[in-house]
Amino acid sequence: MNVITKKSLSSLLFCIISVFSLAQTSIKVPCIGNSVTYGYGHKNPQLTSYPAQLQKLLGEKYSVKNFGHSGATLLRKGHNPYYKTKEFEDALSFHPDVAIIHLGLNDTDPRNWPNYRDEFMPDYAWLIDTIRKANPSVKIFICKLTPIFSDHPRFKSGTRDWSWQIQELIPQIAKANNTGLIDLHIPLYNRPDLFPDALHPNEEGAAILAKTVYEKITGDFGGLQLASVFSSHIVLQRNKPIKFYGIANAGEKINISFNKNQQTIVADDNGKWNVKFPAMQAGGPFSASFATTDKKILVDDILVGEVWLCSGQSNMYFPLSSAINGAGEMQAAEKNNTLHLLKMQPIAETDNDAWDSSILQKVNALEYFSGAWQQCDSDHAKNFSAVAYYFGKKLQQQLHVPVGLIEVAVGGSTTESWIDRYTMEYHPVLVNELSNWRKSDFFQPWVRERADTNLNKATNIKQRHPYEPCYNYEAGIKQFVDFPIAGITWYQGESNAHNIELHTTVFPELVKSWRKQWGYDFPFYYVQLSSLNRPSWASFRYSQLQLLKMIPNSGMAVSSDVGDSTNVHPHNKKPVGERLAALALHFTYQQKNVVPYGPMPLKTVQQNNQIIIFFQYADGLKTSDSGALRGFKLMNEKGILVEANAFIQNNKVIIPIDKNDAITEVLYGWEPYTDANLVNGANLPASTFRLKIE
Repeated sequence: MNVITKKSLSSLLFCIISVFSLAQTSIKVPCIGNSVTYGYGHKNPQLTSYPAQLQKLLGEKYSVKNFGHSGATLLRKGHNPYYKTKEFEDALSFHPDVAIIHLGLNDTDPRNWPNYRDEFMPDYAWLIDTIRKANPSVKIFICKLTPIFSDHPRFKSGTRDWSWQIQELIPQIAKANNTGLIDLHIPLYNRPDLFPDALHPNEEGAAILAKTVYEKITGDFGGLQLASVFSSHIVLQRNKPIKFYGIANAGEKINISFNKNQQTIVADDNGKWNVKFPAMQAGGPFSASFATTDKKILVDDILVGEVWLCSGQSNMYFPLSSAINGAGEMQAAEKNNTLHLLKMQPIAETDNDAWDSSILQKVNALEYFSGAWQQCDSDHAKNFSAVAYYFGKKLQQQLHVPVGLIEVAVGGSTTESWIDRYTMEYHPVLVNELSNWRKSDFFQPWVRERADTNLNKATNIKQRHPYEPCYNYEAGIKQFVDFPIAGITWYQGESNAHNIELHTTVFPELVKSWRKQWGYDFPFYYVQLSSLNRPSWASFRYSQLQLLKMIPNSGMAVSSDVGDSTNVHPHNKKPVGERLAALALHFTYQQKNVVPYGPMPLKTVQQNNQIIIFFQYADGLKTSDSGALRGFKLMNEKGILVEANAFIQNNKVIIPIDKNDAITEVLYGWEPYTDANLVNGANLPASTFRLKIE
């Protein structure tokens, strides 16, 4: 027999009152949507769907319910309209206080969007109005769609274009109907590894969705933070507005002090803030402080000068300590306090080893690079890019201003790995490189084999890798696109030399996409591949020369004369860095006394029994070793190449021929590894080239 005492009765009444009170005061949050909301593909969606994880984040003051219906459309004439579902009926009966709506993915079905696209906006307005009738004081958030990735079976046949059309409509709908807007696209667009079927995020993806919704509902973005590029010893670009930016809690005031100027700004409802100070001439050091009511961040030793981003693969990554005379340069760096370096260090090298699970997880999470600004000294210079170091040192010597260098490079990386996803998806050729890249002939066998080795222990079928299309942009370059720079230096191509025609498409797209991301046409200076005994390299070098005609405001540094016949990583990096600097000094900084190029071929003509080759930048034309001129070949009408006995006369190259020879082209440096020796008075070498005879 159970006996109820006064004490137990009192406790029971307290519990009943508490439960009743909680039921009355909890904020009701229905999550309205399709299979992504439901948690399709999860082993236990009741625990791992984004609404379930949102409940854990929001806590007991909220009551979150999942009203997702797989396959539902927003369109009322769609093949499976949400408004006809039991979930919609239950959501209305829930009398929501805060409603989250994520619909539209299934409207990209060819049964829906081509037929009823004009009804999407009015149908969404109807849905919003209907929810408001259930509770006129409800706060409604509508969501930009989660991504649909390129391996979706209908991606190229319509889904790609239709989903982006819907994405563009959703902010308009939010504004017209006075709702909040949550972007569920951006947090997951760089995470294809979380979408096993290209459409539905897995449990980890749902956690990111829950966090995104939580932040928007509560305004809690983790408090004041600066963007990762900002740290002490930073160099800011001169003669451009000084920009600082980061995140804080929504509506939080940030007091900013820089160079005796102060501003107060407020973080927006997405937790973002940015501030601009007037452009400055070179100088420093300065300091800056950023403060809210409960946090303060100080940044010291800020310089204003010239900032260059230096990127590419292993020959850009190649450290100063391994270069010829690297030890001497490292010692000299101790005295250099206005050259500052930001090396974005990979967490693992792409060498011939299998990565462990912790590395694999960080790679997927785009946590591949880390780094902070440092003053240039022997310790920080030794592991920094030798090419970038010599480039920056030469600029500093000539311009007499602080120089900041940002190194983001990965050995063996492909050009495609540095391009943003949207550019790849919307290019008629590049979109085909996104699917199943580790089995694709678009990529060098060596590239795919090395990735397979690194990923040997991976369990995720979509495990990511730095050679993968888009990866290095998403993990590395993306974090700098809001940071003003003077320009780019680039040394890459070794991993794309197997397909010249493809690279001729890919590389200009990379340059164009980066300029679009930064919002201005900065100079882009790249290194032509050196000499190496690989069959395609002469043709590839010539294709890089041709790219100068395709890419405005670009320049190319020749490196074939400092190559190594058996080593893809030649150690003589100083001439390469200084040749890049010569391009910048001449074209960007207008120092016309600096010669930017070696002899650049203009035209070839035949006069009687000789061929004459004309050059730009030909003053003081000579050979690099004072020996006989080497490297010229002639092609006859049968396509046969023969060695040519060429000589220099009046800053032109002359090649005698027999009167019966039917010569069609002149080629120079046309060997994978070449000892061609034509230079100008500035001792800059001529590029590999070929010219038809006029």
